[in-house]
Amino acid sequence: MTAPADRPTSLYDVYFFDLDGTIYLGDELLPGAERTIRTLRAQGKAVRFLSNNPTRTPQQYADKLTRLGIPTGVAEVTTTLVTTVWWLKTHHPDAVVFPLGEQPLTDALTAAGFQISDDPARIDVVIASYDRTFTYAKLQTAFDALWFHRRAILIQTNPDRFCPFPGGRGEPDAAAITAAIEACTQVRCEASMGKPSPIMLRAGLAGLDVPLDRCLMVGDRLATDIRMALDAGMPAAVVFTGETRPQDMTPEYDAAFRLDHIDELVPVPA
Repeated sequence: MTAPADRPTSLYDVYFFDLDGTIYLGDELLPGAERTIRTLRAQGKAVRFLSNNPTRTPQQYADKLTRLGIPTGVAEVTTTLVTTVWWLKTHHPDAVVFPLGEQPLTDALTAAGFQISDDPARIDVVIASYDRTFTYAKLQTAFDALWFHRRAILIQTNPDRFCPFPGGRGEPDAAAITAAIEACTQVRCEASMGKPSPIMLRAGLAGLDVPLDRCLMVGDRLATDIRMALDAGMPAAVVFTGETRPQDMTPEYDAAFRLDHIDELVPVPA
């Protein structure tokens, strides 16, 4: 499938937006972002903001967007915390869970009513996540639940190998924790809750009776934002204000719209 034009020629019902590199860079809104979101909302379109970061709450993202000039409710933000809770409620509503992650993940699971345990004999789901408090003791608990007791399954909040920092440095992310668990248990991760997994789109659409072909994903990263949408059979638009440049486009992404700036998202009236 090839996109009919470089820019959308009509409006969609739901717009999913990546954040850093798409809506803002660091603590600065990108040109046209506020106007674009305001215009879409004025047209009655639903807007959802997506993030793979499991160490920040949806409320923190909503507060940041509001502070930058885009008033945002917490229900409009879907992070991997939201996706993880949604997936567990859908597939394992009574599970006892063991998260290898940071406080926001634990808080989200507790608020959703899940029982958290470090007793390997009781754990149903091991959750690998971005965890700067990772210890050998946590790895041992995961090992015992998955390999010794052979009762748990392994999932991850997001598949990112590292979290990038300004200036080029970064930190190991959830994929590193997942790899450590898989290496010692030989148990494979069953599901990933973050981009490019379409699970995040399904969680973001919860409560909205809208088919995927009436939604548009807008992001700056081909391998996550755009790949997720295309794999789900959903239209996508790559914006060249973040990671991706026009010369990075390859034939596998021909179906995506191409935007120099986010304000090209709204069709210009004829």
